[in-house]
Amino acid sequence: MALPLSLRTTVTPPELELIATQQLIEIIPLISMEKTAFISGAYGPLRPPNKAKVPSWMAVNLKLKKKCHIVAPEWLTTEHLQDCLTRETTEDAFCSLPFRFAEISKLLLDVASDDLENPDKLRSLLKDLREARQAKSREGLKKIDHSELSLPNLSSMEINEIRPFFIQSMSILSHLVRNSAPDIIP
Repeated sequence: MALPLSLRTTVTPPELELIATQQLIEIIPLISMEKTAFISGAYGPLRPPNKAKVPSWMAVNLKLKKKCHIVAPEWLTTEHLQDCLTRETTEDAFCSLPFRFAEISKLLLDVASDDLENPDKLRSLLKDLREARQAKSREGLKKIDHSELSLPNLSSMEINEIRPFFIQSMSILSHLVRNSAPDIIP
């Protein structure tokens, strides 16, 4: 597949999702399993009905085999996302969300929507939240300065989206500032 030039210099969304699969999430196992060693670490033991923290790649694998239920992270609730959406639309600062919230929420909604409360409402809130944060990012980029840009609480996906534009803009802006500086004659 041919990618647009702007995406060739950055990580693709599926690659970000793959990176996010290393995040630990809670599951309720439906099977017993001893502690198992993987390249990324040792996980377990799994004992139903006790919760366990495992990487999301392992949780997805177990979920697809119907061997666990995935516990929604505390930030992936309609109440929390509604609160974040309200803050995004009323405050200047970005709402604090996990760095990989976009990737993890997509993964959980795709694989474990039956384990989540009101998945359709969650999808809608996440879409609205994404649009509000994108608008805020664009507004922040309008105030770009040649020396720095401060947009705290951006997620990995949001940083990845603005990276090509930001790098090119900062390069042009730095060049303009350098060329417009008065020549100092000793």
